[in-house]
Amino acid sequence: MDGYLMQQQNIFLEDDIFIESLSLENKYGVVFESNNETGYFYAISIDVKTKKQHILDALHIFETEEILKEKKQLNIKIVWAKDWLKCAFVLDDECHAVFDFEKQGGYNINEFPPPNLIWTKGERKLTEEIIMQIF
Repeated sequence: MDGYLMQQQNIFLEDDIFIESLSLENKYGVVFESNNETGYFYAISIDVKTKKQHILDALHIFETEEILKEKKQLNIKIVWAKDWLKCAFVLDDECHAVFDFEKQGGYNINEFPPPNLIWTKGERKLTEEIIMQIF
């Protein structure tokens, strides 16, 4: 994956996790949040004047209970494309989600939740083709 590795962390699923990564070149960012139930990856925009964050889209990454059947610890990475308009969430060296801020698209493996009315309006399916086009 060609881009900027902005976050890398081993996490324990029993812990509440909040990891933020902001683009260095525009008003966008991403947040990964996990608790005892689920893990979600969020696309956000930041108001330049007030610094207030607005959620644009959310992508489901995992159900904690499902993962705990196999392991208790995960490695996560947040990678920004070189244009700072696309960002990937990588779980144990597999890309699970991508936000394309330029095209206003959010893509993930399980295509959940359905596209919202605010931002992503098309297909959610994360494919190898999408990953290769971006990175």
